[in-house]
Amino acid sequence: MDLRLNRTKRHAWVTLGLGFALAVAFVLIAVVSTRATASPMADATAKPKPTIVLVHGAWANTASWSGVIERLEAEGYTVYAPPNPLHSLQGDAESIADFLHTIKGPVVLVGHSYGGAVITNAANYASNVKALVYVDAFAPAQGESAFQLTAKFPGSVLTSAAQSEVFRAVAYPGDPKSDPTVYVNPTYFTEGFANDLSAKAGAVALATQDPVALAAVTAPSGRPAWKHIPSWYAIGSIDKAIPPATQLFMAKRAGSHITMIPGAGHLSMVSHPAAVTKVITEAAQAVG
Repeated sequence: MDLRLNRTKRHAWVTLGLGFALAVAFVLIAVVSTRATASPMADATAKPKPTIVLVHGAWANTASWSGVIERLEAEGYTVYAPPNPLHSLQGDAESIADFLHTIKGPVVLVGHSYGGAVITNAANYASNVKALVYVDAFAPAQGESAFQLTAKFPGSVLTSAAQSEVFRAVAYPGDPKSDPTVYVNPTYFTEGFANDLSAKAGAVALATQDPVALAAVTAPSGRPAWKHIPSWYAIGSIDKAIPPATQLFMAKRAGSHITMIPGAGHLSMVSHPAAVTKVITEAAQAVG
């Protein structure tokens, strides 16, 4: 009698244990199923990050954005740095605008130095530009030229001596002799563009500078896109190409979100890529 009773008890406990295990298994399956179903919906409703387009200025090139590109891509952004032709303000703006037309979705358009004048005009032709970011850049009003703004406040090496001393003019095929491309001579480049770079980095920047047509930096700008597109502005505190006072004047006029980068010169995206990246991501997060 006792043996049969013990067997009955053991059988009851086994049955109860199996039932409990099955119940737990069903709960786990339900949770996994719910998560699997919910994930695609969450992904579908997540807003895509805007594409970042970086436009270099005069006497620079696309490689100047390398440190910024590396950081933006690490944060999951799609980044492009198309070449800026540097031949004419209107032509350069149209070239960048044509590139923007190939991008689907919102764009944060970033310009350095003369590239700021280019994006100020190019964004008028591309409705997908949702934010402008100026990095030690020109943000001209209608009718203003880059050279005109350079001389607005004292402190630029580009206006510190005669043009023939600051620049080296080189003719190029098919263009009139009155509109040469110009390079910045070594002394002025080192002082105005590379004053916060190492000697090695400054030498590379000097050797690889892309010349700009004189007509591009003296041409009057068109309708400024910063009047209808929100803007952000990064200012190098020791910029000697475009004085900080000039940049601050333009940034305030445009109603930009302003960031001063201490100890940064004109090529702040080379010397302080993390600080410049932060300004760009702030713009992207605000409009993304």
